[in-house]
Amino acid sequence: MVCFLQTSGYKGPCDYTKTEEREGRSCVRYKCGLINTILDVLRQRPGWVEVKDDGEWDFHWCDVGWLRENFDHSYMEEHVRINHFRNHYELSRKNLMVKNLKRYRKNLEREVGRVEASKCDFFPCTFALPSEYHLFVEEFKRSPGSTWIMKPDGTRTEEQKDAAQVESYVAQRYIENPYLINGRKFDLRVYVLVTSYVPLKAWLYRDGFARFSSTRFSLSTIDDKYMHLTNVAVQKTAPDYDPEKGCKWQIQQLRRYLTAKHGRETVEILFKEIDNIFVRSLQSVQKVIINDKHCFELYGYDILLDQDLKPWLIEVNASPSHTASSQEDYEMKCRLLEDTLNVVDMEGRLTGKEKRVGGYDLMWNDGPVYREDVNVETFGSCFTANTHLGCVNDREKQLRRLLKPFPGQKKM
Repeated sequence: MVCFLQTSGYKGPCDYTKTEEREGRSCVRYKCGLINTILDVLRQRPGWVEVKDDGEWDFHWCDVGWLRENFDHSYMEEHVRINHFRNHYELSRKNLMVKNLKRYRKNLEREVGRVEASKCDFFPCTFALPSEYHLFVEEFKRSPGSTWIMKPDGTRTEEQKDAAQVESYVAQRYIENPYLINGRKFDLRVYVLVTSYVPLKAWLYRDGFARFSSTRFSLSTIDDKYMHLTNVAVQKTAPDYDPEKGCKWQIQQLRRYLTAKHGRETVEILFKEIDNIFVRSLQSVQKVIINDKHCFELYGYDILLDQDLKPWLIEVNASPSHTASSQEDYEMKCRLLEDTLNVVDMEGRLTGKEKRVGGYDLMWNDGPVYREDVNVETFGSCFTANTHLGCVNDREKQLRRLLKPFPGQKKM
């Protein structure tokens, strides 16, 4: 049995008292099961000490394999935090994500009406195979000439996607009219941090990126993976891939491009619809996720835009890759992970009433969160009130105002 912290009598470099639990810790013992950007961020955090093997720890950034094998046999003290909910796969496994979204949409239609249920029409028609094979065949026959994509359905990290063999799949209608930039297809990677499911508390990060294919799009060449798949793991094997340039735009660059081409109002509507995807998808699993105050989850959402600027949810990753594809990508992921630790707040520097922490904006807190300057009565019910995806991320300035220094650290 894995024990995170001895209940009494522990003596060592980080001996905790009730006062420290209440006021924050000068030392946080952490364990990390990954060797990439997150390990760099943890090692550079003031007052955090890495423990090895069976050492006692307060914070664990684990992989899903460790979680599956150890979570149910572990005892956690009040202050301990871990980076996954027990059944995170309810949203990150493609078949379960679609099952939960379909059920949520059906319940909305029955309880509220079709108009409200239509706000969940943001995922392509999808069938789990082999269990829904006959339903898939019927739909396939009803739409002759349409294109479908088969995807493996397993709970794996993004680095494992090409290696793991799985037995189940999903068949998903392919978005045949993607929005193109310079003739190339792209999708968005956006980060959402959930610190509680009951009540639901979710934060949206301002930064993210668009991942481009390296080949101009055409449906006449459906077997060209460099044309149709935007995953960096795929694109980096392309013959003309440039590791310095990569195949990404920062999401701020994409938002500026779309605003210049379509106008600010159109782009505001688009980003509100993207925010709607985050909230609705989280609500769809809120009743099935096993909530635990020790857990948080950093999700990587993959969103595709079609030529009508309609956003589609392609999948959600509970273990989004933190491996950098360029120096710019590394710096962005460092900021993301540093701010994730700031929100989780092992040091006890926050009040719990913050609407913004670094690059994170509180999007949902048992209800929509509004900006300070918004009149709720006139603004109406809208999921996007306190979100700033693709906007300026002046996180360092904001953090200087927000956070008191780490113990032993002078105010910046």
